[in-house]
Amino acid sequence: MSADPFDLFRLTGRTALVTGARREIGRAIALGLARAGARLAIHHAGTAEERADADAVVCEIEAAGGTARAFAQDFSLDEAGRQLAEAVSSWSPVDILVLNASIELPEPFDEIDRPRFDRQVAVNLRSPMELLQDLVPPMAARGWGRVVTIGSVQQVRPHPRMLVYAGTKAAQLNWVWNLARQYGGQGVTVNNLAPGAILTARNRDQMAVEGETLVQRIPTARLGTPGDLVGAALLLCSDAGAYINGINLYVDGGRAIA
Repeated sequence: MSADPFDLFRLTGRTALVTGARREIGRAIALGLARAGARLAIHHAGTAEERADADAVVCEIEAAGGTARAFAQDFSLDEAGRQLAEAVSSWSPVDILVLNASIELPEPFDEIDRPRFDRQVAVNLRSPMELLQDLVPPMAARGWGRVVTIGSVQQVRPHPRMLVYAGTKAAQLNWVWNLARQYGGQGVTVNNLAPGAILTARNRDQMAVEGETLVQRIPTARLGTPGDLVGAALLLCSDAGAYINGINLYVDGGRAIA
């Protein structure tokens, strides 16, 4: 064993695919893994804005001496997960899969319609399932792999207007427990990282209205930032977390216990 405990966190020679990595939480985790030595596949949904953001992440990693490439794939489309898995694997075999991409379409329960329901299920569950099916067995065959799903406090504290989104996050956690049992003995760990109230572009308007009240219910007395998730992600994606499998790790300032 190395005398330097930080060696366990190093990811030199590993390839990580982070979905939804063009900004906010995905970007922060991707940059953290790159700083630890991993080569990064930066996934984005393919719009001009997202492509520009993803290219900027790639440039930042390369400027720091790392290796990265951007991959476009709209998860709402059929076979999107399989196509992304094939494209990234052709570039480099994937050792680390961070399932961060998701969408939430808030609406009252009695107004949920089929198109919005199907889109959230496709992006949050169907395409990630295809990635898991195509990438996890090869990890097991090589004897090393890390899967980290990005969950949400919505798993256990569902907002009334996010019934579908919260349900997909709860289902994702169930998958983590299931796959952790199946692949833990083959060198692959599967864990869920559940952010609390993280200030991002997606929820900035909501936080402007609810943030002060919400902070009063968070023991650390502040909203989180995307950077607050990097340390936990690095632990779960590295050899430092080799004996952590099937957990739901909250990064929420203590909100889950408040």
